[in-house]
Parts: sequence; structure tokens; C-alpha cells
Amino acid sequence: MRLGLALGYWGRGPSADHVTLAREAERLGYDSVWTAESWGSDAFTPLTWIAAQTSRIKLGTAVAQMAARSPTTTAMHALTLDHLSGGRMLLGLGLSGPQVVEGWYGRPFPASPLTATREYVDVVRQVLRRAAPVALDGRFHPLPYPGPDGTGLGKALKPITHPLRADLPILLGAEGPKNVAQTTRIADGWLPLYWSPTRPQVYEASLAGLPQGFLVAPMARVKVCDDVAEGLLPVKVMLGFYIGGMGHAARNFHADLMARMGYEEEARRIQRLFLEGRREEAVLAVPDAFADEISLVGPRERIAERLELWRKGPVTDLLALAPDPHTLRVLADLNA
Repeated sequence: MRLGLALGYWGRGPSADHVTLAREAERLGYDSVWTAESWGSDAFTPLTWIAAQTSRIKLGTAVAQMAARSPTTTAMHALTLDHLSGGRMLLGLGLSGPQVVEGWYGRPFPASPLTATREYVDVVRQVLRRAAPVALDGRFHPLPYPGPDGTGLGKALKPITHPLRADLPILLGAEGPKNVAQTTRIADGWLPLYWSPTRPQVYEASLAGLPQGFLVAPMARVKVCDDVAEGLLPVKVMLGFYIGGMGHAARNFHADLMARMGYEEEARRIQRLFLEGRREEAVLAVPDAFADEISLVGPRERIAERLELWRKGPVTDLLALAPDPHTLRVLADLNA
């Protein structure tokens, strides 16, 4: 199982320690470093900054939001950074949800998310292969644009720049069972939002017949500390926000996933409290057991014991949300 460093997205401003952490991760032999975006900092610019100050570590987006860019634009970002970094790019994509897609990006959330994702990946792969002008008779991402409000003058084009790698890896952040199953067919890897090594049955059917070399790369908060409850608090804050605030009461993919993982009653309570403005109560309502099983938190010996569970499943890459160099070093040592 390889290790990656997950840096997420910025909060109120740039994180001063991200480059330092990325360079330390590279020194320790971590395989990859990952950035994200929501509705603030973007995923590609910080990754480019890190690329310029590292030499070996792979560079991933976990995730870049599909609604933020047309698929050809995303492919341009990926092929550009792949060239600049000497072939280190890993393109992780996610669809997000209706609240972000429509509220922030001003686009309709696709009526068929699976079809929209499949078309998006198809276009990105066409750009990277550069075998022919990019064209797709698609429902959501048709090229050239055929709409009645167009000029009709659109022309199928190849990228001017020759991509460094036609097989640049594409990973998808998928949550629903059908979406995960499709990911195993159209992508090179999967970026689970929550992964519990004690509940393999949650994704067992969707992951049946994984292709050889397919990446399974979940994120997990990792923190070496004496007080487990204190170490889990940032996990509970994250879960409270995602389950309560990242979606509508009637449509929240994160809450639905928590429910499928055996915590339906708790997920609905967190949602209700958060939407009522009782955010601190929503965080406290996150079960310690759920936060713990998707994390690696506690003294070194406890993390070492629980790390064995992660190695036994299909996980190929553990992307550690590890905010301090000491934790990075302990995890590298335990995984050696």
C-alpha cells in the first residue's frame, strides 16, 4: 500500500505549511500529494506551486470539480502540468452535488450523473490520446457544440500541444454504488470519500472484478496523539459539515453514504441539527465510532494495529490528511 499526502483545499487563505509538508512527504518516500477545491481555492494552481518545489512525488487532484471546467479545459490543465512536472500528474475528478453545481458554478446539475461523468471522461481521454479531432455526440458534453443558440461554425480540433502521456491516470470521486461500479469500467482509479476497512461489504458488489492495476485511494485523517477523542474532533467537524452542510435535506450524497455504512439514523440527525443552525450540536452528534473507523488516530501502537486492516483490503494508496511532519514520519515508518 502506497502513501499519499492529502492537503485538501484552503480555508480562509493559503496554508503556509503545504509546500513544507509536500517536500517532507517526498523525502519520506510518499508516492503522491493531492490538492482539492470546493468554492474557494482551485486544485491546479497550488499543485503547480508544489510541483515547482519537488522533483519526484506524483501530483494529484482529489478532486477537481467537473462543473468548474469543460472537459477540454480540464484536459488542458492536466496535460500542461504533466509536461511541467515531467509526467507526475494524476487527474482526480468529481461531479459534486446540485447545491454547488447550480449555486456556485451556475450550471444545471445533470439529470443523469453517470452519463455526464462518462462523457466527461471520454472527452478528456480523447484530448490526451490526440489520435483525432475531439468529437462527441453527447447529451451533456457534445463537441463541436450543436445547440440551437450556436453559430453552427464549430470545428472539431486536436490539442496544439502534444500530451506527454496518452495514458495519464484518471481517477473519479464516486459515492453511489452505480457510480462506483462505472468508475471501475471507465477510470484508472477510485477516490472514496469515506473508507472503512471493517465494512468491505458496503462496496463489495461495486468493486467486483477490479481491473488489474486499478487504484483505490481513500483519504483518511491520520494523527499521532495520546488522546483519541481529541484527535477525532477534526474528523467530526469535517463530517458534520459534509453530512449536514454539503447538500440539501432532500438530496445529500454524503449523508446517503453514511447511511449505507450503517449510520442512517445518526446521519439524518446530523443533517437536521446542521440545517437548524445548531452546528456545534451537529458535530457532537457524529458518532465517535464512525469517525474512528474511517481514520487512523491515536498513539503510534494503535495506528500500527489499525493500519493492518487497511492493508488487507483493496486499498492501493492511503491518502493521509496528516497536518504535521511527525505524523507523516510515523506513518511512513509504520508502512515501510
